[in-house]
Amino acid sequence: MNILKTKRPAAVSGMFYPGAVGELEEQISGFLHEHTYAGTQVPKAIIVPHAGTIYSGSIAAFAYRTLSQYRHVIRKVILLGPAHRVYIKGLGLPTVDQFQTPLGEIDLDTKAIQKLVSDFPQVAFTDNAHAEEHALEVQLPFLQNVLASFRLIPFVVGDATELEVANVIEHLWGGDECLIIISTDLSHFHSYTKANKLDAITASHIEALRGDRLGEHAACGRVPLRGLLRIARQREMTIQRYDLRNSGDTAGTKDQVVGYGSWGLYENQ
Repeated sequence: MNILKTKRPAAVSGMFYPGAVGELEEQISGFLHEHTYAGTQVPKAIIVPHAGTIYSGSIAAFAYRTLSQYRHVIRKVILLGPAHRVYIKGLGLPTVDQFQTPLGEIDLDTKAIQKLVSDFPQVAFTDNAHAEEHALEVQLPFLQNVLASFRLIPFVVGDATELEVANVIEHLWGGDECLIIISTDLSHFHSYTKANKLDAITASHIEALRGDRLGEHAACGRVPLRGLLRIARQREMTIQRYDLRNSGDTAGTKDQVVGYGSWGLYENQ
């Protein structure tokens, strides 16, 4: 029997990224092939920006291209980003079966999602927080390009403690089949010169795995980021910066810029 699946339709297609399939495929592929990745190790977790792809897509692609050799290995993606439009307490999950983009549907790990809501008091169903949230959606076309087949567990993170986030990530950690993604931009609406200074400080805290040092305005995704960095410090992971730029370097003016960075976190072999 064919069971109709419920879907979260694309909310920012045609705004944050191209809505036409051909144009979107060409743009994402172009970003991914701007540079080559010389490393051999695949990150366990990546940190990527979430602005419109003309602004931050090139920076995000630095992280996504590192996954290509694990195209058929990674089968589960844990994606966490901030709540921009709706206030929520804790971590919010959707009730739908799939997320949709112009490139097709992505199946959610609905059994794992249901169990998370049952087992963790800081996790709840919050479809309204997901409905128009761009921080998660802009990552999906990259994932659809670089991975063969995977299930998604997407969290919108609101008012939560570092430990509340870390406990959920730790529970889902898994092995090579599981990738963790934190979606965050850096400073917002400063001059180009000031943004470079502020983002350099933020980058130094991230690279020291000190999420506790990230100030309120350092990164919009600081709450999920703090949770990941807490685990990374405990596990003595290594971190690699892939890129650190801002909208003034890509497609914007230099008077009020938004900062972007991408990193990979690696488990010690």
